[in-house]
Amino acid sequence: MAAVDEASRPFAGLSDVSISEDIPVEGDISVPLSSSRRDDEYSTLDEPVKETILRDLRAVGNKFIHVLYPKRSSALLRDWDLWGPLLLCVTLALLLQGGAADSHNQGGPQFAEVFVIVWFGSIVITVNSKLLGGTLSFFQSLCVLGYCIMPLTAAMAVCRLVLLSGSEKVAFAVRLAVVTVSFGWSTFASTVFLADSQPPNRKALVVYPVFLFYFVISWMILTFSSSQ
Repeated sequence: MAAVDEASRPFAGLSDVSISEDIPVEGDISVPLSSSRRDDEYSTLDEPVKETILRDLRAVGNKFIHVLYPKRSSALLRDWDLWGPLLLCVTLALLLQGGAADSHNQGGPQFAEVFVIVWFGSIVITVNSKLLGGTLSFFQSLCVLGYCIMPLTAAMAVCRLVLLSGSEKVAFAVRLAVVTVSFGWSTFASTVFLADSQPPNRKALVVYPVFLFYFVISWMILTFSSSQ
């Protein structure tokens, strides 16, 4: 018991300690609001549906501009989405409907064909890029490859208009020129974003599948003929 008393003696006076009312207690206990305000700025819970749709449409439009004028920018990679690629894929598939090659089966399988070729090809290129040590995420790569189909989709629309003319030789020459330019445009625009994410000694291994991917789509557009 004596040992216990000796051990507790240094703390014996703590029970008598009290804060005098004459001593002011000062201190800043305010909570910083900068982080909460920053979160509120990016919060879309209270945003009207119209503003959300317009904001998304502006984001898709900005990505189209990046494809039209390819340059090294993180905007297409940072704010990735799949709305633009989906829209381009559906548009391209609809434009390829009604060709002479599928006139006997009402063109049903061709829509699924285009859909599978575009998305399966994009997934294969993305997996290949990741296996070669690419730094882009899976969906970032899909976003880039999908948005870069835009020149080829525009070429398909031009080819449909050219096919309405009477001269087949002139129409084919115009279509060949348009598809060739669009093919080079799509390949160059995609490699601007994808090549920099690869190790320097493996860039060619990434560009080659991209070349084949857009070549297949270009060939489908060039060989399209109206079923009239």
